[in-house]
Amino acid sequence: MSFPLLTATAALPALGAIATAAVPAARRTAAKWLALSFSLGTLALAVVALARFEPGGARYQLTESHAWIAEFGVRYELGVDGIGVSLLALTALLVPFVILAGWHDADPLEDARPNRRWRPTQGFFALILAVEAMVILSFEATDVFLFYILFEAMLIPMYFLIGGFGDRAAPAQFAAEAAGGGDEAAATQRSYAAVKFLLYNLAGGLIMLAAVIGLYVVAGTFSLTEIAEARANGSLSMATNTERLLFLGFFFAFAVKAPLWPLHTWLPNAMGEATAPVAVLITAVVDKVGTFAMLRFCLQLFPEASKWATPAILVLALISIVYGALLAVGQRDMKRLIAYASISHFGFIIMGIFAMTSQGQSGATLYMINHGISTAALMLVAGFLISRRGSRLIADYGGVQKVAPVLAGTFLIGGLATLSLPGLSPFVSEFLVLVGTFSRYPVIGIIATLGIVLAALYVLVLYQRTMTGPVKAEIRTMPDLRVRELVVVAPLIALLLFLGVYPKPLTQIVDPAVEHTLSDVQKTDPKPEVEAAR
Repeated sequence: MSFPLLTATAALPALGAIATAAVPAARRTAAKWLALSFSLGTLALAVVALARFEPGGARYQLTESHAWIAEFGVRYELGVDGIGVSLLALTALLVPFVILAGWHDADPLEDARPNRRWRPTQGFFALILAVEAMVILSFEATDVFLFYILFEAMLIPMYFLIGGFGDRAAPAQFAAEAAGGGDEAAATQRSYAAVKFLLYNLAGGLIMLAAVIGLYVVAGTFSLTEIAEARANGSLSMATNTERLLFLGFFFAFAVKAPLWPLHTWLPNAMGEATAPVAVLITAVVDKVGTFAMLRFCLQLFPEASKWATPAILVLALISIVYGALLAVGQRDMKRLIAYASISHFGFIIMGIFAMTSQGQSGATLYMINHGISTAALMLVAGFLISRRGSRLIADYGGVQKVAPVLAGTFLIGGLATLSLPGLSPFVSEFLVLVGTFSRYPVIGIIATLGIVLAALYVLVLYQRTMTGPVKAEIRTMPDLRVRELVVVAPLIALLLFLGVYPKPLTQIVDPAVEHTLSDVQKTDPKPEVEAAR
């Protein structure tokens, strides 16, 4: 029996979560190093999985299959295609940076007033590892029921990370804690954001559960590969209305997680109230499960319904692009600005998926990866900035580049990556998505370019208001990035530059999986219309 590499990749952070939580309360530093060690071990296993994956080989590789709940036909089945293994590697890459960036986010507060709660450091890092384990396993699961369990279970640790370990730098109305009541008000905001996150995603998950049960009734199995094979050879057919209802049940849950307009409203609250590392975990890791599942489950299980719903989904994606970018322009809160920018970016991802072209879906997959890296870089640097000033409000900053040039420079690169500047990796993704969409839906593609213009506006205005101009009195003593913070940011910026110039290592892994997905929905790229000229 070969070594169960995929199981080990998910099991290691799960064991790390248990081990970290078991560290005695007085040994906070030991808990941090233990969590970091387990995350680096997971990254090593992910690199091995990436190295063993053969782009030209079988669709699902490194597969595992074991009986689990035999009475209901549920199996423990794992396997990765090019998309799944790439997102697995992204998750394993980002979590060590999340842990390093949040090194002091869960330390006990120095103020010992009665209304100050002690922050359990071990629990914070254990929850991060638990989320990593569930997300990695969700990228590997090829049993629909197993995926559903993971899809819902990851909400629990995320709920506690948002509600129990919120950002200490509250907006202005909660920042003056010394005036009394501020800490309780900020805690109320965190609780509201955590509950809203949980309720939205639980609602989507419950609808998906009904669809999962319906799928089993129709297909008699939860195995993704068995259902797809039966549909391909004609031994399994679904009535048109049945397939559409099942598709809508799955898609609704994934659209909430993604998040897609108008199901997006939980994200700005969650990212605004969470610490910067947890905000990265939300948008760069957890939310990718939604867009990944659209490719793996919606298109593969319900090809005809996917084509039927495409026009409506493209319109919703287009609204997400423009709406998210417009709201980002008007934000006064730095973290909420990044959250609305992410909503706009997820609109591009979903638009690329449902454009049903090879360029669009390849671009969407690359966008998932590049958005994870660029958003992590920008949000973590923003978190370092906020921790120094103690405020998320853009108006509280000015002249940072004169006192902390390295911090300002890394912030600028993260921002330029967010607006998809040529030479940085998100540009390749956005270009492919727009080309792939325009070739089949030119009007949608043209309007979507408005998102690029608005992205340049909100990023450059954010930089101008925070980093340039006169140095405010509260900024004059601000320190530049420390060694630990440079260790977090430098590799992310290096990846943005490398993949912006040379994206081939990703495209050669992703493209075969995209070809399989297009064959599932029986779509081919439209032929270019070239006018003959004498």
